[in-house]
Amino acid sequence: MPGLTKSHPTKSIEIRFIGPPEKREQAVECLRPLGFIDTSEEYVSWRELFPEYSDEEMPGSCLRGARFKEGITQQRLADMIGIPQRHISMMENGKRPIGKEMAKRFGKALNIGYKVFL
Repeated sequence: MPGLTKSHPTKSIEIRFIGPPEKREQAVECLRPLGFIDTSEEYVSWRELFPEYSDEEMPGSCLRGARFKEGITQQRLADMIGIPQRHISMMENGKRPIGKEMAKRFGKALNIGYKVFL
């Protein structure tokens, strides 16, 4: 019987924690001797990367991106969730707000967490 010939593709892992902010540095220091490094300084806020987008424009851009990711037209999405296609167009262009209930419907239809649309 042949043995396994491939090694596991993961050479490193990333660990994320949720906890009290005042204990952050203590947690990082406990992990350093084990070979872990703190990469939190390497992350950049999306606001720094995309200064051209305002908070009002972001939900519509997320909707458009999620729709493209799934390969769905505005009309198909409208049919899926039962609203007129023009409403989706208005939401994507920032002319109509996306409420919490609508965001949940979009999230379910587009296989994504609804909070990105709020």
